[in-house]
Amino acid sequence: MSPFDDAFGPDFGPADGPAPPPLTMEERAGVLDDLAELEVFRTLLEPTGIKGIVVDCPDCEEEHHVDWALMQANLRQLLDEGQTGRHEPPFDPNPDDYVSWDYASGYADGIAALAERDEPSGGRTGRHARDD
Repeated sequence: MSPFDDAFGPDFGPADGPAPPPLTMEERAGVLDDLAELEVFRTLLEPTGIKGIVVDCPDCEEEHHVDWALMQANLRQLLDEGQTGRHEPPFDPNPDDYVSWDYASGYADGIAALAERDEPSGGRTGRHARDD
């Protein structure tokens, strides 16, 4: 599940209506975790040619391709304002250049598992990127 599953209206922005209530401490912690995880994803995937995250929009039932910087800006805005603004998606993106949040998380977990396996000390196993 991505951090934006319920945050966007039909134009890849917040739905019209009253301002959302401030984020709870638990929600803020989740967004901060997402920001940290996003940085890991970008560090690992950007050098391979991946440009960002693909988000399934429940309102328009389409995929939105969000580059790394815009996803980071969206998360920061969500943290600061409790919602995200409308953003113009990229023109004619190549779907092969974007991955889902779940894919990025699995990729990061796989890289971490390989690194732990290769450590002489044996390291811990079975950890998720968010367990740090």
